[in-house]
Amino acid sequence: MPEYKKLSDQELLVLIKDDDHLAYEEVYHRYYFLLFTHAYKKVNRAEEAKDVIQDIFTKLWSNRNNLSATNLAGYLYTAVKNKVFDLYAHERVKFNYVHAFQEYINNYQFSAADHLIREKQLRIAIDQEIEQLPPKMRRIFNLSRKEHLSHSEIAQQLETSENNVSKHINNAIRILKLKLGVISFLYLFIIK
Repeated sequence: MPEYKKLSDQELLVLIKDDDHLAYEEVYHRYYFLLFTHAYKKVNRAEEAKDVIQDIFTKLWSNRNNLSATNLAGYLYTAVKNKVFDLYAHERVKFNYVHAFQEYINNYQFSAADHLIREKQLRIAIDQEIEQLPPKMRRIFNLSRKEHLSHSEIAQQLETSENNVSKHINNAIRILKLKLGVISFLYLFIIK
């Protein structure tokens, strides 16, 4: 069994390609701190530097059978450099996404007046359709949706049964669904 600390990088690389995990551990211990320091200087955040190094060593072991590197130190430093570039590219994409989202929010606020006008028009249309309901059904529906009374409270107030209140509310909902369409109907329950 070889003494791994005395082996050259070339010898360790050959052993890693032959699935020698102890050779891999030696490379890890030999280069971890140097690669971490190199990555930290580039990203200025310890956790990200650790993630970069962990990723490099994970890929080294995963791709050990396909390694074509002859200079282990050069391979590892190049891998760190490329991983840091990927990290910067990812950060740039995140920045662009956040920036685009912020622009959308800012632009959306300008259309708030239009939204308020449409909301007001929709409320008027809903109220007009509610006014077209039969009087008793309209009263029960308004007590339920606008005054937020329970079925039992409505039944007590109108001196009728809860079953009758439930039937009137269900019929009102069915009628309004047909007249207003699904979008307006959902608005009725979300906004009011």
